[in-house]
Amino acid sequence: MSEKIVVVALGHRALGTTLPEQKIAIRTAAKAIADLAEEGTRIVISHSNGPQVGMIHTAMNEFGKAHPDYTFAPMSVCSAMSQGYIGYDIQNAIRAELISRGISRPVATILTQVVIDPYDDAFAEPEKIIGRILTEEEAEEEEKKGNFVTKVGDNAYRRILAAPKPMKIVELETVRTLVDAGQIVVAAGGGGIPVMEQGINLHGASAIIEKDLASGLLAEELNADTLLILTSVEKVSLNLGTSQEEFLEELTVEEAKEHMKANQFAPGSMLPKFEAGVSFVEKGEGRRTIITDITHARDGYREKTGTIIK
Repeated sequence: MSEKIVVVALGHRALGTTLPEQKIAIRTAAKAIADLAEEGTRIVISHSNGPQVGMIHTAMNEFGKAHPDYTFAPMSVCSAMSQGYIGYDIQNAIRAELISRGISRPVATILTQVVIDPYDDAFAEPEKIIGRILTEEEAEEEEKKGNFVTKVGDNAYRRILAAPKPMKIVELETVRTLVDAGQIVVAAGGGGIPVMEQGINLHGASAIIEKDLASGLLAEELNADTLLILTSVEKVSLNLGTSQEEFLEELTVEEAKEHMKANQFAPGSMLPKFEAGVSFVEKGEGRRTIITDITHARDGYREKTGTIIK
């Protein structure tokens, strides 16, 4: 097949934070994906899962507290659950939108495991807040189990998890086969289910992989033409919130690296988008990363708007 491959990274705004919000938000995302299908592209979709995996983690662990004969759900299992139900909504919304436009394209969700390094420096400095509010006593119990907690108020704590870098996508060849067959694929949701290799076995890890970095790795491994990161702004700004604020339009990898070095982008927010985008572009010929919002997805793909790294 000769169609160009685009990996679309959906941010949390494309999914909402509750089940009803998700149903509504994903309809907008489905329109953006259908627009790209009309451009003649092969499409792989990754997505955020922050609110969703937090909700699942809280619910499963509250259930475990109320029912001592049930075990608590590990973070990797919660991640897998979030991939399944978010993918279910995305599949159905895209299917309906495509049919309404007279387009026949199958849509499939792949539960995707992503290998991480157990010695990643991120495990020494966890940063992803997850789960419900804990009392001081509950926080102490979590620390006794070897988990990290952080104070979020008077006698209020929450767990924090490491955000290690993605190393390898386990189901990559499955994704590639489906893409080559013309299917729209949802993969590496929430950055993927974090796993560690132990011999021939894969063991779930208590971590959250940065979604944008996983999306970038997916785009690299599929040799995609475009990494389209859909976020909350039409264009990225320099000097955000100051009188010197200016929009970034087209820039080179070197220019992007200079802005990153100057701390122009917030860690855990815009910075990983640039890290992923730069890595993707510089590891292949003819690649581009486009950062824009979901309502400008088609115009961004056509380079009529957005921040473009080439």
